[in-house]
Amino acid sequence: MNIDLSDKRVIVTGASRGIGKAIATAFAAEGARVAICARNLQAVTATGQELEASASAVIARSVDVTDTTSVNAFVAEVTEAWGGVDVLVNNAGQGKGGNLDTLTAEAILEHANVLQMGHFRFVQAVVPFMRKQRWGRIIEINALAGVIPTPEGIPSVINRASCVALSKSLGMSLPKDNILVNSLNMGWIDTGQWDRHFREMGPGVTREEFDEMVMKVVPLGRYGRPEDVAGMALFLASDYASFISGASIDIAGGMGGQIAYFPTLKRDFAESIRQRRENFSRTE
Repeated sequence: MNIDLSDKRVIVTGASRGIGKAIATAFAAEGARVAICARNLQAVTATGQELEASASAVIARSVDVTDTTSVNAFVAEVTEAWGGVDVLVNNAGQGKGGNLDTLTAEAILEHANVLQMGHFRFVQAVVPFMRKQRWGRIIEINALAGVIPTPEGIPSVINRASCVALSKSLGMSLPKDNILVNSLNMGWIDTGQWDRHFREMGPGVTREEFDEMVMKVVPLGRYGRPEDVAGMALFLASDYASFISGASIDIAGGMGGQIAYFPTLKRDFAESIRQRRENFSRTE
């Protein structure tokens, strides 16, 4: 399959690292013009410099997705430089944990401003240009927890669910303008956060033990790679996906309802490690 995206004008948000960077790199390798943004100016500038080796053109800027003026200014710069925009990959935003006993309403709203409203701001900014040219692709990077609720991580569950719903709604309302909108829902993609989760376990547990625990809910038996997401993003941006809109596609190695069991699995695992430490201390 030859996916020709040469000279396509692509915006990727949250692209300084991880999934966003992998997607931007993949579009650049196909010869697209790639505009990336992230909060950290130094990081996004460095990524932009890397993309210059393969992309037709690169724009890299620091953008706060919670600031409508900042979002609109970035999109205006891209469209003025390149005459429009063809593809938006809405990737900005991270997961947030917490439950009813640990969260505040304000914390959930802050997270929503990045995810729900951040994604909405970018869609609202690019759609007029896509309508004018009667061609556009919008790819929402979401999470499996937005499709299958889990008993913890309330901000991620409800805000990702809203993003998936937004994608489905737009996927029905925008095709009349030849703008297709789809959602990619991430499972356990290894972008470094699992190193942090492992460290949070504290001493007394090996990385092999930790990974074995995590993989109990992933039928494929491995972490996903950012490149696993990038390939699907390229496909959805191509003419091969010209009849796909409103789709919700899980990139999770076969994981589905198992995700709801993971908080209990992780809690039981942590308790077993705590007991192991106590038993070890008694024998010293």
